[in-house]
Amino acid sequence: MKLLALGDVVSDGGCRALLHNLPKIKREYGIDVCIANGENSAKGNGILPESADNLFSAGVDLITTGNHVFRRKGIYDYLDEHDCILRPYNMHPSCPGKGVGVIDMGKYRIGVINLIGTAFFNSNNSNPFDALDRAIREVVDCKIKIVDFHAEATGEKRALGFYADGRVSALFGTHTHVRTADAQILPKGTGYITDLGMCGAENSVLGIEPECIIRSLKTGMPTLYQAKESEISVNGCVFEINESTGLTESVRTITVRELMP
Repeated sequence: MKLLALGDVVSDGGCRALLHNLPKIKREYGIDVCIANGENSAKGNGILPESADNLFSAGVDLITTGNHVFRRKGIYDYLDEHDCILRPYNMHPSCPGKGVGVIDMGKYRIGVINLIGTAFFNSNNSNPFDALDRAIREVVDCKIKIVDFHAEATGEKRALGFYADGRVSALFGTHTHVRTADAQILPKGTGYITDLGMCGAENSVLGIEPECIIRSLKTGMPTLYQAKESEISVNGCVFEINESTGLTESVRTITVRELMP
């Protein structure tokens, strides 16, 4: 089976790009299942039911999130009510939503685990290595297991990748919005990339108008960040996974630019 994992979808521009182009991308690459990180998909940051619905309408099968998932209160009930949207598993158990989901494809089931890093993040989040062990037990009946590790530090991401190697089908990183050049199959058969990148404006700073970020970093003054909604680049990775072994057989990064009408 072929899994398409998409990096952080940024604002209205990222959602529109997927609505217009994801069906074509899925046909071109023969995609069976699509997972996207949607924690920045709402205009103004975070995620809302409307932006989540846009991603599902575009053809995303399951949405993962990260540190911005609770920024907008309008998503809280949605997280509790829908099985195909996750928040990081190792956040406090009292938080809305769930950190593990299953995509049932009939002839096979895909267990999806959403984790968040601890380096440079909220210390209330529990250790992702221990959390991975617990989460894997929750999807033990799924031959194919996928992990979105939403984390800041590349070292933490790579370490978790090797820790998970051979126990999950694929582990990809999200959060930094810049795709890394290390897509690979780890020694025991787990597909891996440190960061998928983003579905956002290519000529931007992490999807934000450059002038906003420059002003903030140069002056230290509070600045309202404004997403750039044009020149969208869709970034992700295609993992070809053996349904019998649950291990990855090939990894391929993709970038699709300027397809919006």
